[in-house]
Amino acid sequence: MSAVIDAISDPWRPIVDPHHHLWDRRGFALSAGGTPFEKAISLSPLYLLDQLNADMAAGHNIVATVFLECGTFYRADGPPALRCVGETEFVNGVAAMSASGLYGPARACAGIVGHADLTLGAAVRPVLEAHLAAAPTRFRGIRHSPAWDADPAVLGILQRNPPGLLAQPAFRAGLAELAALGLSYDCWLLAPQLPELVAMARALPQLTIICDHLATPLGTASYAGRRDPDFAGWASGIGALADCPNVVMKLGGLAMPFGGFASFMADPPATAQMLADEWRPWLETAITAFGADRCMFESNFPVDRGTCDYATLWNAFKSFSAGATEAEKTALFSGTAARVYRLSI
Repeated sequence: MSAVIDAISDPWRPIVDPHHHLWDRRGFALSAGGTPFEKAISLSPLYLLDQLNADMAAGHNIVATVFLECGTFYRADGPPALRCVGETEFVNGVAAMSASGLYGPARACAGIVGHADLTLGAAVRPVLEAHLAAAPTRFRGIRHSPAWDADPAVLGILQRNPPGLLAQPAFRAGLAELAALGLSYDCWLLAPQLPELVAMARALPQLTIICDHLATPLGTASYAGRRDPDFAGWASGIGALADCPNVVMKLGGLAMPFGGFASFMADPPATAQMLADEWRPWLETAITAFGADRCMFESNFPVDRGTCDYATLWNAFKSFSAGATEAEKTALFSGTAARVYRLSI
């Protein structure tokens, strides 16, 4: 794809990017044919501090970021349940490098969301405590995503869970351990699963829940051609979820392939204004339902590189939100993320 270069909109506006990854996938091999998701992540086989800093230095005023687990840098040995702590250990080291100021003014990985197997129930407590010990000033929560669909072609290599994970008693016991320790739960699932998240959020009102990627609307595989017709059902689920005061929404992830948007892998790539217009119905619906103080724009990088570069993504969000008040913009671009992930910026 040839690059599309736009001037940076509102370059002074502080941004907290509440969702990005770090990884070394240079050994990653595409499956036969390569799914769209695999092709997207293959665009960035190495994404560490240097690559993140290069994106953050593209012109927007990124002041801090939050790392989200992606199954990387696990310990090679030791108790299986604790191997995921290796990811937090690694990322905390990256955060310390960034906090030195030697790599620029932004504070990368100021918050860390790791992984733990919540099906362990109450037995997950030592894993959570190990994460906290590994990053005592930065560890904020867990993501154990329940994403699943009856059509395995929707998720491909990400189809890893049984159906109904959020309702399993052991999983809910694990979530209760998060709440007891003051940790949050990041949840990535698909639009048809929204009722499951609503039921879980109602059952655990003491738990802070962050819904990732707008609860991913679908428009590929068996959902091809259904994204827009299914919009009303997605919007109804978003409204029900917004009625749960313990839930916060991340606005992003539409640059992934699952929605079947025309902008994915387009050549030439879509401009920021094109993306803002393409995503507008989903972004507007979520913000109307939750309010700006319970929504945050996210980059989901480097996964979203399949649609655009980092600078274009944030320009798209700024273009979309051009009519918002200053208070709303502050919440959407930095305030909600800083509050929910308890960042000092």
